[in-house]
Amino acid sequence: MSGKPSQGAQDRTESAVGCLFTAVGAAVTGVFALSRAAYTLEGGFEGQARDWGVILVELPLVLLGGLLVPPLIWAAATRGLRPWAAALVCLLVSGLALWGLASWWHPPRPPAHEPAL
Repeated sequence: MSGKPSQGAQDRTESAVGCLFTAVGAAVTGVFALSRAAYTLEGGFEGQARDWGVILVELPLVLLGGLLVPPLIWAAATRGLRPWAAALVCLLVSGLALWGLASWWHPPRPPAHEPAL
């Protein structure tokens, strides 16, 4: 027996890593998006700042992107790269996507209070 794993074992390992990237991407995006949209979800003072566009459209799209982007990048990267390089590419592109989301998506925030004199 050789020390080289079979093709089926490699495929299962790559599939498991893709599932791991999916779970981590969904969790990180969920924490990021829900913390940014918390004021919109709570509604602020007497619910006046509740924005249904954020709640029903933007937040689900952000969460869907966090669920789909990492495994799609992983699937594309494993086609032509070694698994360790594909993992680096997946982490890099997912990080850039999260950074781009942070610079583009600005749900309503609570008003800043003026300092007391």
